[in-house]
Amino acid sequence: MTVLPLPLLAVTGYSLGLVFYFLHFSRRKIAFKNIQACFPELSLAEQKSINRWHFCYLGQSIVTACMNWWISSARFDRLVTIRGRENYERVLADGKKVILLSPHFIPMEVAGLALQRERAMVGMYQYMKNPVLNNMALRGRQRFCPDGVMFERKQPLRTLLKILMKGLPLVYSPDQDAMRKGVFVPFFHPLASTTPALGKFVQITKSVVIPCRSRMLPWGQGYEIILGEPITQLASGDELADTAAMNYAIEEMVRECPQQYLWVHKRFKTRPPGESVFY
Repeated sequence: MTVLPLPLLAVTGYSLGLVFYFLHFSRRKIAFKNIQACFPELSLAEQKSINRWHFCYLGQSIVTACMNWWISSARFDRLVTIRGRENYERVLADGKKVILLSPHFIPMEVAGLALQRERAMVGMYQYMKNPVLNNMALRGRQRFCPDGVMFERKQPLRTLLKILMKGLPLVYSPDQDAMRKGVFVPFFHPLASTTPALGKFVQITKSVVIPCRSRMLPWGQGYEIILGEPITQLASGDELADTAAMNYAIEEMVRECPQQYLWVHKRFKTRPPGESVFY
C-alpha cells in the first residue's frame, strides 16, 4: 500500500467506504442520526449525501493509514499543505504556549504528523488492547519527532497540565463523549457531554488556542491542514460558558467540511438526567 500513488488509494478507499456504507447498517444509522441532529436545516437528500461521503472518506483513511506511518518524509511533505501557518508561528514567536484545538476529522493524524515535522509536540491517543498494534501506532505517530510526548486520553488531566506547562504545543481533541465526567453544553443543537478542561488549561498556562482542522483533498490530491485565528473567548472562568464556546469553535470547523467529521462516533450517547436515549 505504501508504494501506491495516493489517487489510486483514494479510489480504492472510496469503493471500500461505499461497501461499508451499505453493509454496516448500525454505524450508518449512528452517523445519520448525528448528522440529522446537527444539520436539521438541510434536506433529507443533503443529509444522506454527507453520510455517504463520510463513509467514502472513512474508507480512504483505512487504506492510507499505514502509508502515513511508513512513507518517506520527502513524499509525506509533498502530499501535505499547511494553510494559516502565520497564525501559529506568530504566537510561537511571541513566546506563548499553544494549544491546537483539533477536532476528530478523519485525516486528523496527518495534521499531527505534519506539525511534528517542525517541532516537538504533545499528542493524544487512546490505548489499543492489542499491544502490538498499540506500539505500531505510537511508533508511527512519533516517527518524525521521537522527542514528542504521546498522552493517553484516560490519564489524569492534571498530568497533561504539567506537560503543557513545560511549553510543548498540545494537539487537543476534546470533542468525544465525556460520559458522566463531562458537562452538558450544546454541540450544534443537542446537548453533549463535553470535557470542560480547555478553559482551565488556558487560565492556568496562559496558552493561546488555535483552531486546527485537516481534510483530504478530492481524489487523492493530498491533504490540507488549516490553522485559524486564535480563539479568545475560552477563559472567562465560567466553566459552562467556556466549554460551550469551545464547542461553538468546533462547530465552525465542522461546517467547513462536514463530510470528513467523525460522525460514526456516538457523540450524544451520554444524556442529561431525565432525557431519553439518543441512539
